[in-house]
Amino acid sequence: MISILLPTYNGEKFIVELIDSILAQSVKEFRLYILDDRSSDNTFSIACEYARRYPGMIIAEQNEVNTGGAKQNFMRLMMRTRDDYIMLCDQDDIWLDDKIELSLERMIEMENTYDSSTPILVHTDLTVTDESLQIISDSYKSMANIDFGFNRLNNLVAMNIPTGCTIMYNRALSMLITVQPDFFVMHDWWVSLIAASFGEIGYVDAPTVLYRQHERNSIGAKRVLSLEYVRYVLSNINVMAEKLDNSYRQARSFLKIYSDDLNGVQMELFSAHGLMNRRSKFGKLCTMIRYNTFLYSVARKVGQVIVILLS
Repeated sequence: MISILLPTYNGEKFIVELIDSILAQSVKEFRLYILDDRSSDNTFSIACEYARRYPGMIIAEQNEVNTGGAKQNFMRLMMRTRDDYIMLCDQDDIWLDDKIELSLERMIEMENTYDSSTPILVHTDLTVTDESLQIISDSYKSMANIDFGFNRLNNLVAMNIPTGCTIMYNRALSMLITVQPDFFVMHDWWVSLIAASFGEIGYVDAPTVLYRQHERNSIGAKRVLSLEYVRYVLSNINVMAEKLDNSYRQARSFLKIYSDDLNGVQMELFSAHGLMNRRSKFGKLCTMIRYNTFLYSVARKVGQVIVILLS
């Protein structure tokens, strides 16, 4: 069975379209778990109505108190969910009708290659739209200038690649999500680090989601073009420095939880990246070169170096 995890908070504007798109999937063998984070609008009432109409297929619950953000609510669901396959879902997107089918096909292909006991994560591309679903870009991968093959641990320790609302992971990976981290940047980055450390990451090079961009997006899609991105970095040095610092802090948090399970090379990588904020500017650059923890694309690499030298 497939479990779809949908944390919600004040999402009444788009949640009906989302749930209807899930119900329209070509694969019907799933359960949708909705965990509302004490919404002040009608989100939870809408979720409960769907649960009433689709008993056993849709389960709606509400937290006793607000968790503080989507990533915390996601993590709460992820820690308690064990199923053959688990998918992550955002409240404001639209699933294309073959999303589950394409992800599942790739997952089964990878399990046949590596065995189902291997922790496996699969993700896909997205179609980026505006709030009214007018297409901004047919491919998030192209728009953001990323490479889905950029998924080794030394890559992912510094930069996340899989987008949460496209992710499917298997039971073997779910068994490793047991502890709420002291710090994590986002839930999708955290689960990607687990997959890269202990298993495999695969992808579908096709969009399966209409990725809606609007004023309340917690992350969203941004164009990354060389000159434009460097200008952005120069105008936002402190913001970019905080992002790098957060990746160092996340590495320390990951090491704290999984140190007993990591091999020596992995331990060294997480330790080196986690201690970056204690190094001189020259020491940071040397560490990045030694462990190849540069960000993907020339523009991001240049921006990364600029931030280290100027912050």
